[in-house]
Amino acid sequence: MKNFAGLLLMGAGLVSSAAGAGTADGATAGQVAARFGALESIQQISLSPEGTKAAYITPFDDGAVLYVADLTVGGAPKAITRLLKENGRLSSCTWSTETRLICQVVFVDTHHVPMLTYTRVLALDSDGSNLLQLSSRTSTRALGVAQNGGWIIDWDLEGEPNKVLMTRDFVPENTINTRLASDAEGLGVEMVDIQSGRRRTVEKASLEANTYLSDGHGNVRIIGLHDVNGSGTLTGKLRYYYRKVGSRKWDELARLNVDGTVDEGFDPVAVDARSNSVFGFEVHDGYQGLYSVALDGSLEKRRILARTDVDVDGLVRIGRQNRVVGVSYATDRRRTEFFDPELNKLSQALHKALPGQPSIGFLDASRGETKLLLEASSDTDPGMVYLFDKASRKLEAVLPLRASLADFPLAPMKAITYPAADGTMIPAYLTLPLGSSGKNLPAIVMPHGGPSARDEWGFDWLAQFFAARGYAVLQPNYRGSSGYGAAWYKENGFKSWRTAIGDVNDAGRWLAGQGIAAQGKLAIVGWSYGGYAALQSAVLDPDLFKAIVAVAPVTDLEKLREESQGFTSSALVDKFIGHGPHVIEGSPARNAARIKAPVLMFHGDLDQNVGVAESRFMADKLRDAGKSVTYVEFKDLDHQLRSAAARTRVLSESDAFIRKNLGLK
Repeated sequence: MKNFAGLLLMGAGLVSSAAGAGTADGATAGQVAARFGALESIQQISLSPEGTKAAYITPFDDGAVLYVADLTVGGAPKAITRLLKENGRLSSCTWSTETRLICQVVFVDTHHVPMLTYTRVLALDSDGSNLLQLSSRTSTRALGVAQNGGWIIDWDLEGEPNKVLMTRDFVPENTINTRLASDAEGLGVEMVDIQSGRRRTVEKASLEANTYLSDGHGNVRIIGLHDVNGSGTLTGKLRYYYRKVGSRKWDELARLNVDGTVDEGFDPVAVDARSNSVFGFEVHDGYQGLYSVALDGSLEKRRILARTDVDVDGLVRIGRQNRVVGVSYATDRRRTEFFDPELNKLSQALHKALPGQPSIGFLDASRGETKLLLEASSDTDPGMVYLFDKASRKLEAVLPLRASLADFPLAPMKAITYPAADGTMIPAYLTLPLGSSGKNLPAIVMPHGGPSARDEWGFDWLAQFFAARGYAVLQPNYRGSSGYGAAWYKENGFKSWRTAIGDVNDAGRWLAGQGIAAQGKLAIVGWSYGGYAALQSAVLDPDLFKAIVAVAPVTDLEKLREESQGFTSSALVDKFIGHGPHVIEGSPARNAARIKAPVLMFHGDLDQNVGVAESRFMADKLRDAGKSVTYVEFKDLDHQLRSAAARTRVLSESDAFIRKNLGLK
């Protein structure tokens, strides 16, 4: 296994002039943009049941390649299949047996209006042969097409090594002139043979079903049902039922209400067969915590972990049975509390032993968890995948997550707080250019997307790029962010836009007041809701920022509502956005005349999160108002702009745009 990481890089075609180029000192602006704009070296990685092989996906602009590496003999990994973007996106590949992989492909029907996303599950041998579609094929008599191709809910079935439990979206068939047509409709569960594709129904289809949870041993223990209104759209009310051990009868477990603000009720996530209970999240006293509920008929609820400062929001699972081993939450950085003493001890030892005291995440495990695949990363380290052998206590570097930045010096990210106008202290992360005094710098406020999200300590390719180009970068977790409890979340970042955007603008004022930002050298950059915040910041305070960059931004709340029409989520989106004066007042496109700073926008024309029409509309409104706007539209790209060329262009042109408008060289 000597120099295994290097061999993997060569196998992935990632040892290039970019990866081996000099550090930031000698790199041109274009070279820096190319290195940060490069896609991840690995999109997803999986360990075989015996721990002898790894499979990983390497994305590239025109698609993705699936590689398999033999961990016992070393040597260059073998590319076993390649999927071009036009045929779909290879999103994940996981070992089912030592010789068989199961992959999910996502593709978009661009001819349908509105665009529709489809998923399909495929199986193939570890050499790329014997490709088989596991998702059910649509009958010629079918009255529709299943968008959801299913997902695996159990991998290791006792005595059935070549079979998996898999959900299926049943589509009814035309029954005219036949007795063989199926009238099954909705979500069910099947046992599927990964070699032959033969299948049998385990759970009958239900139109109301949206979730099934197995216990990791082939037993479906929980079903989730969603309510729909008279027009067939989701209401946000869910009911969960469970089975006692050995029973086929469903008993009520819990109810959950998801109304666009704070979830009410217990949300089951994972069944623990050993304790005969289910782990789930629930909000108490304004903060989300992790709880377990007994599945023996008593429904005894036990608090596992809850805090009074942040939400507990991450369940840590590992191994073939997706064993629950811990829980995580984010304060100034994400922290994990392991239930498993051995993993807790290992995580702490690795945290201390590896350079920079990185965060440790367990990605996969062999059968029996004798070998572990893990990731170590930090604010100044994009991440490395390691293989740990418990028997030998040996740790091997496998593959860097971003080979293009393997030798690039990155700037530390510091957790800070700053005061909002009303005195509330806002948590944020400040990244200063390496070698700078931290004063009198060009500065960027970078609000996160969501709005139901938050920034966390760790590697951030956007923030690190701008720091490498000499900017101070401040990322505020404004009110409206998730993770800080119900009171912080407010009504969400659209209904409570004045508070959220006010906090964003106060971040800029703090940078100036602290002398970090040079006078008149403030810009704002955001993606998705962050792009909305960047634009709306200038509506609230037209004189604060001198340059605005918005990637895939929401620009009009009424248009955002319209985009959901025809989908089952439309009633939930309508409730999330709400009605009233804030819809117009909180839409930057409706207030374009107030914006003074030049605007640069980017958007992909296949964006299903925020329709490309939003940016087109904003650009037109700015031009009509006589404002300065540059709009770049990328063909055949989605919300994430999964293209090294596109991301490099976003970085390069944003940098040049900001420099010009801040009067920098």
